Amino acid sequence: MNEQTYDGPPDYRAVGTHGVFPETTHDQAERYNFLAHLNRHLAASVMPGVARAYERQVAPSFEREHGRRPKNRKEVRKALASDSLYQTWSALRRNTMEMRQQAGLSVVLPQLAALMEKTDRLTHHARLRLDESLPIPDYLTAVDHHCMPGSYYTERTRGDVSAAANYDSGMFVTTGGMLGRYTDGGGRGIVDYLRRHYPEFRPRWILDLGCGLGHNVLPMAEAFPDAAVTAVDVAAPMLRYGAARAASLGIDNVTFVQADCADLGEFADGSFDWIQSTMFLHETSARALPRIMAECRRLIAPGGLVIHIEQPRYDADMPAFEQAMRDWDAFNNNEPFWTRLHGIDLDQVMLDAGFRPEELIHGGVAAVVDTDLFPDAATDDVEDYGRKPAWHITGARAAG
Repeated sequence: MNEQTYDGPPDYRAVGTHGVFPETTHDQAERYNFLAHLNRHLAASVMPGVARAYERQVAPSFEREHGRRPKNRKEVRKALASDSLYQTWSALRRNTMEMRQQAGLSVVLPQLAALMEKTDRLTHHARLRLDESLPIPDYLTAVDHHCMPGSYYTERTRGDVSAAANYDSGMFVTTGGMLGRYTDGGGRGIVDYLRRHYPEFRPRWILDLGCGLGHNVLPMAEAFPDAAVTAVDVAAPMLRYGAARAASLGIDNVTFVQADCADLGEFADGSFDWIQSTMFLHETSARALPRIMAECRRLIAPGGLVIHIEQPRYDADMPAFEQAMRDWDAFNNNEPFWTRLHGIDLDQVMLDAGFRPEELIHGGVAAVVDTDLFPDAATDDVEDYGRKPAWHITGARAAG
């Protein structure tokens, strides 16, 4: 028998813990393991079958009826909806999201009081600025993003951190460990990109937009320990947990601020050398996006970098089938802006905000992870259409 190398997710017990990371029992960890492996199976084994079914059955059937192949993602999605394998894949993928959220809450809620006490004890309160009067944007209150009950911002009790603890504890399931030991592979990838493309760049003031619990901003803060980092989000549970998480990991140059990224009036013009967002823009709205870009233009210092990382745009070079599969999150994972954002020309939005054409930059970023935890991550070629840890950069280098 030929020996085969196993390329599935690592065991959940290999993930990195910190001072506020939720504890799991044996059965809870195994539930996470099961869901992570199911996600991997759907991506590596079932999704390629859906692609074959589309080419061999769905598209030919459409062509027989209409005299042509499907011309756009909407037609592909509608045609796929009647295919049994697509239905199976889609139902299981949705169920993994719902089960992942319920599994996370079953871990977090019984120990919530202890987690809140740890969070309060670890938090450097000078590094946490909350605003109880801040309105939560309606694009967040409209749905429970990622099937997370209450989404990111809901507070079950005063001082709540359950949303963030759930997110941190269960992110392993959705990514299959592909974001590394501390699920910070995206942030590490960004730092790697800067070191390769802008080796002379030494920001003193850094702004991270839509920081969540801070898992991507902490590698940035570690890479530039002399910089003052401001991490902004509207969700208080995320910020509380993020501040404690940073403190427990020994990172003390990040201030977590509750604010709306479309209205950052508390910061003066030209306040930041580096403005960053990581898979954040798709959580916003068509109304908020131009305002966020305008704030980026106002806040960036001469010579500074603005970097927005997202999944690639739906352009003419992307096959309609791939676009339809990437669209799945919009219709099945409570991501209402996903479709609209990936059809928008972000360059034009940045130009409309005041950036000049010669300032715009583009590139690609892939997660940098601990290869001892996931040795095949660097060469993994499984495409999960929206989940693979490789992203596109749209940004600008402000004129000096």
